Amino acid sequence: MITLCGIPLSNYYNKAKLVLLEKGIPFTEEYVKTHSHEEAVLSCSPLGKVPFIKTPHGPLCESQAIVEYLESAYPETPKLIPAHPYEAAKVRELITYVELHLELVVRELYAEAYFGGQVSDGTKKRVARVLPEHIQAFKRLAKFGPYLAGDTFTLADCAGWVSLPLVGMTTKIIYGEDFLAAAGIDWKPYAKLIGERPHALKVAADRKADQERSLGRT
Repeated sequence: MITLCGIPLSNYYNKAKLVLLEKGIPFTEEYVKTHSHEEAVLSCSPLGKVPFIKTPHGPLCESQAIVEYLESAYPETPKLIPAHPYEAAKVRELITYVELHLELVVRELYAEAYFGGQVSDGTKKRVARVLPEHIQAFKRLAKFGPYLAGDTFTLADCAGWVSLPLVGMTTKIIYGEDFLAAAGIDWKPYAKLIGERPHALKVAADRKADQERSLGRT
């Protein structure tokens, strides 16, 4: 049995959770706050980051390592990476662009966009300078046909669905303009398409419930 550890508000937690659900892998969830300094957490995730999983073989952290493990360890379940080596590599390429070149860049703005903090003008200027170029590069790779890698749902969509909306929403909040939309990437129909999948609906419902709890509304 797999145990998924982290918080439903985390996009990377939800990436791993969506993969578990889509592949039909039995799992339980354990609520663990990010950047915990408890030894029980550090022994599984040395930086205290979430998500991480507990497996029969031991713990594993970093969302991409987690989903790659799940894909390899449960080959009899629906495959989320193409069998052809080149097509598989293109899926991984898309994930790298979504997470490293887009989401990680706008992550520097989250403190002000969502958590009541402030981000320096220098950081805002740097993100505004770098992100449009990265978006144009991503646009060259993404097919939206209707899925990121083409006509088949893959791991790239598990990553894209949880992170692309953050890129659009965060830039809209901070700069008054959705940088994805401004570049001609209409991500909302794509997010709606993935969001209508039964397992994505569950992930979204669990995330909303956790957000309500964190705001003291339940």
